[in-house]
Amino acid sequence: MANIIEMPKLSDTMTVGTLAKWLKKEGDVVKAGDMLAEVETDKATMELECFFDGTILKIYAPGGSQVALGAPLCAIGKPGEAAPAPAAKALAAAAPATPTATVAPTPAPAPAAVATPAPAPGAAPALGERIKASPLARKLAAAKGLELVRIQGSGPGGRIRRADVLAAAAAPAPVGRPLVPVLAKGPIQEERAVAVSTVRDAIARRLLESKTQLPHFYVEIEIDAAPLTSLREQLNAALEGEGVKLSVNDFVLKASAEALRRVPGVNVSWEGKQIRYFAAAHISFAVAIEDGLITPVVRDAHLKSIFAISTEAKALSKRAKEKKLAPAEFTGGTFCVSNLGMMGIPRFSAIINPPNAAILAVGAVAQKPVVRGERIEIGHTLTVTLSCDHRVVDGAVGAQYLNALKTLLESPALLLL
Repeated sequence: MANIIEMPKLSDTMTVGTLAKWLKKEGDVVKAGDMLAEVETDKATMELECFFDGTILKIYAPGGSQVALGAPLCAIGKPGEAAPAPAAKALAAAAPATPTATVAPTPAPAPAAVATPAPAPGAAPALGERIKASPLARKLAAAKGLELVRIQGSGPGGRIRRADVLAAAAAPAPVGRPLVPVLAKGPIQEERAVAVSTVRDAIARRLLESKTQLPHFYVEIEIDAAPLTSLREQLNAALEGEGVKLSVNDFVLKASAEALRRVPGVNVSWEGKQIRYFAAAHISFAVAIEDGLITPVVRDAHLKSIFAISTEAKALSKRAKEKKLAPAEFTGGTFCVSNLGMMGIPRFSAIINPPNAAILAVGAVAQKPVVRGERIEIGHTLTVTLSCDHRVVDGAVGAQYLNALKTLLESPALLLL
């Protein structure tokens, strides 16, 4: 009898999954442990594992379709065996998703025009086709004034990566024509309407619920970052041969966990009829991905050294950008950190990521005049803003937490103990 592979629940908030693409096809021989397909959930793109040995008899859900939880995806059995027919409800659930983009009609080509051939891998996309590029590549291209349509991508399917943008920026401009016009004319981008992805839809729903249902309040504090900057430079120089490179964010993640130990009233969650107090500091941090963001979790950060946190955070960030995080790696956080300092943002306020009761927004370390005694000197400062759920965290508790964080970051040697 054939075995049915169904759409599994790959995240705690998942209700449907988008079958991004099949890695196998009908007639392929598979074994338990093989990866059958890529499934996009409301939080990440994950691989669908096979649990049986046999042959793929039937694929019920085509690539690009949205499939309800528990609906059949494919049947696996013996060669020549009849595949069971799925229920009508299941077939409806696996209907193709909305097309990814629609473009306004363009004028018809002149009579002498010929059909445009399909673009080769790495070639610029045709009119109406969405340019494939990583979020980092898009930001870098914008910062350098480069048009993505003029950059050849080296990634899968011609996707533009950071290295492609850097190569385009370093390439000499064509003779007699600047690489980018100083005052370019025409539209700033191709006008199009793009269907909302599963990830972006989940982000929109959760953050709208957070901002409208959670009574946010904000507290902000300025930190003397000179000791932190000095210690970080010393450690990185001394441990360069061992491949250690601590970031400001590593110190912030460690300090956030230690500050929760000192002010545990922030490490809580509102559950309606009860308030849950967490014994462990599971620190999540925001990572930008292609279609939004995800928050990997460093578990038990209060028990880990800053070096262990640094290594783990870098590995989680890498897997997040590759959309390879397991559900356990991006769920269960008790406190969240969002850092835009590496993008030069001096300060900002973040929206709480439920069920957390608070989120820390971290700005850039900036040089500015500071008063030391009766003298004015050039110092390094760091501004952080704490967003709190007022149902469970009061203003005094939020202020106590930020003062604890300030003490730790201004005496960063404490974080090495």
